[in-house]
Amino acid sequence: MAIIPVVAKHQGKKYDVEVDTDTTGLDFKLQIYSLTNVEPERQKILVKGGQLKDDADMSKLGLKANQVLMVMGTPSGGAGELVRPKDQIKFVEDMTEAEQAQQAGATPAGLMNLGNTCYLNSTLQTLRAIPELQTALEDYKGSDSSGLMAGMSQMDLAAQLSALYKKMSGTQDPFPPMNFLSALRVVFPQFAEKAKSNNGYAQQDAEEAWSQIVQQLGEKVQIKQEGGPGGSFVQKYMAGEFTSSMECDEEDAIKGGEQPIISKQQFTKLECYIDGQTNHLRDGIVAGLSQKLEKKSEVLDRDAQYTKRSKISRAPKYLTVHFVRFFWKRETQKKAKIMRKVTFPQELDIVEFCSDDLRKALVPVRDKVREVRKDEEDIERARKRRKKNINPEDVAGGAGLPSEREIKEKEKADAERQKRTGEKAAAKTADGDTEMTETYKTDAEVEAEAAAALLSAKKELNALINPDLRSDDGANQSGLYELRGVVTHQGASADSGHYTAYVKKTAPVDPKTGVKGEEDGKWWWFNDDKVTEVTVDKVEALSGGGEFHSALILLYKAIDLPSVDGQ
Repeated sequence: MAIIPVVAKHQGKKYDVEVDTDTTGLDFKLQIYSLTNVEPERQKILVKGGQLKDDADMSKLGLKANQVLMVMGTPSGGAGELVRPKDQIKFVEDMTEAEQAQQAGATPAGLMNLGNTCYLNSTLQTLRAIPELQTALEDYKGSDSSGLMAGMSQMDLAAQLSALYKKMSGTQDPFPPMNFLSALRVVFPQFAEKAKSNNGYAQQDAEEAWSQIVQQLGEKVQIKQEGGPGGSFVQKYMAGEFTSSMECDEEDAIKGGEQPIISKQQFTKLECYIDGQTNHLRDGIVAGLSQKLEKKSEVLDRDAQYTKRSKISRAPKYLTVHFVRFFWKRETQKKAKIMRKVTFPQELDIVEFCSDDLRKALVPVRDKVREVRKDEEDIERARKRRKKNINPEDVAGGAGLPSEREIKEKEKADAERQKRTGEKAAAKTADGDTEMTETYKTDAEVEAEAAAALLSAKKELNALINPDLRSDDGANQSGLYELRGVVTHQGASADSGHYTAYVKKTAPVDPKTGVKGEEDGKWWWFNDDKVTEVTVDKVEALSGGGEFHSALILLYKAIDLPSVDGQ
């Protein structure tokens, strides 16, 4: 074996190449390819006697040391000179703490327990599951933090929550919510109550913390409205409206001409009342929408019993449901807990709780959503069936379609049979083409037709959205909600035990295109500073029935609907 150094000249550039005389012309071309990106089949290399052939013996070309060989040719369209990536590749080890926290699938930050503050930690983690709230808080200016207003700024719960969420988004380590807690105890002194057993702070009710925080956000956080003045974030995204009818239960009042009293009230949560007949969330909501009360009847001129029945006339995008599990027990002077098991759905349909007008607007959309989902499920089942079917000849458009070779063999066999038996060939059409008796569709054609039909159905779904609801992007437009967060309680009373939160993981978003991926269906369990990924069965087990963790607050989000173009 001998090595001869030569110079390959290509497009004005010279490359030093060592030629092994025991190799062939193709081996030399591959060396050139590694230097110029010109594929071997596109190269023309001039040597003594003409162009270098792939099977040429390099020992017989009479090459001399430092001989210059001319190389001609350009890379194909798919190749070319290597281009440096526009965005510098950064490894996780080289990222800052904030950059790591922003990565898809990164574990979110937990909150440290500062002494019986699990009620607050679970509330804050669940509220953080509302992306519109985080956006609104990023834009929140708050009070002037200088001069005489500095002290007021420290007590601004919205400003403190904005700062807290910003710090949490920049780390994966547990964080102490000290500033927010201090502000909460100043604004609402009830949360500064001391424990009777020691000098520490007492445990509190997470639902009370939730209600007070939401009330403060409603007063302070304003958002811009398209084509109009700004409005309250809570009023737009978290507040619904009841239309109520209050009617006297006594027949004499009705006969006397007393008319039902119609009124409207805003609400920020639905109450799920629990008694001996409550087995499901629906039962408790129905009970909460009907109330008995006593007031003076103008017709009877005395106190009488009335029934107030409420219907939802506006459903917010984010619906809070509160399990009324705690009641005041005189014997113990504590808020005792109702342990009864009450199940709740991953998807909540509120149509039956709505007013007639809202129900008419929601039902067509809800029914079309279910129809589109069924189509999607059918398409997915058919795709999987075609993929796994071992003998798929019976599957329309399946992978068992005859190959070109099989078709030709069949045609040849048919011709021989026709010649042998005297059968006539297949009929011809007017233009001379053979009339086909059977038509095949490829998998791609079948899937394309199904996708087109599904896209059309989604466009029809969008067209069904009520015009009034379409203009209110902070409202539910279908009557269907998906569960996104749960605050849980473990123990026998509100003033003891332990609170945690479950928040559903969001879909990853491509940072360059903004396209959302698919959710994996898993949840984050926030147990103060400990954050664990869990499966949905852990959430489904929070229906109660004992002192173990049971759902206290549910956060539902209106399901996403297709856009005008069906996406």
